[in-house]
Amino acid sequence: MNVLKPVADGAVVAKRNLIKIKRVPDLLVFSTISPIMFILLFAYVFGSAIQVQGTNYREFLIPGIFAQTVIFGATLTGAGMADDMKKGIIDRFRSLPMSRSAVLIGRTGSDVANNVLIITVMSLTGLLVGWRIRSSVGEAVAGFLLLLVFAYAISWIMAWVGLIVPSVEVVNNASFVVIFPLTFIANTFVPTNNFPGPLKFVANWNPVSSVTQAARQLFGNIPESVPVPDYWSLRHPVLYTLGWVLLLLLVFIPLSVRQYKKAASR
Repeated sequence: MNVLKPVADGAVVAKRNLIKIKRVPDLLVFSTISPIMFILLFAYVFGSAIQVQGTNYREFLIPGIFAQTVIFGATLTGAGMADDMKKGIIDRFRSLPMSRSAVLIGRTGSDVANNVLIITVMSLTGLLVGWRIRSSVGEAVAGFLLLLVFAYAISWIMAWVGLIVPSVEVVNNASFVVIFPLTFIANTFVPTNNFPGPLKFVANWNPVSSVTQAARQLFGNIPESVPVPDYWSLRHPVLYTLGWVLLLLLVFIPLSVRQYKKAASR
């Protein structure tokens, strides 16, 4: 029972966070509008000037926007943690007979649920602009799950950040400075073939590129005529992405729990 207590308590905290989204729908509305705008802008404005060899650009684009959006969605974890710290809600949790790790488990878990809703809306938008899933149902489900698992790993980084910075504004600014270039120095919106040498190397080993490549493969959005990438990370994108997920969880779950204990004991 002691092993299950953090999960049970985390489920209660996750429910609390989801109720907050229900009561403040602006959080969901604006986090959904942004990726829809990216889809429409790149599909109808920038997409007309971007050519991808052997591939329909809109089918190339949508998995990249999926990856970018779930990563940005993970920043809600950090903002939520910083907000709870600032408002003293963490102190209230300390007075309850609950597991110390439950707050982190609940926060990261609720943000996965939020990402599910956003991906659903984005998928419908993608279908409207011409994106199609050309693989089996099982492969498509695996593609969505891989995106969510990767975002879950990123959310633990953001949980740690949210516990060490003083405010929500700092979390948002810090995460934007890091995540924005991380999602653009990748194959999310354009192929990396024409990137300058050092930038191309970074982009092809960037885990954002691998999760995007994996999603494209699993959704069947890479035609057989497209050459196989030279980089191992993109030839085996699922394996490379899962390796990053495991590494991030092994590093940042203990760091986040330790930082939470320090913050809660102040």
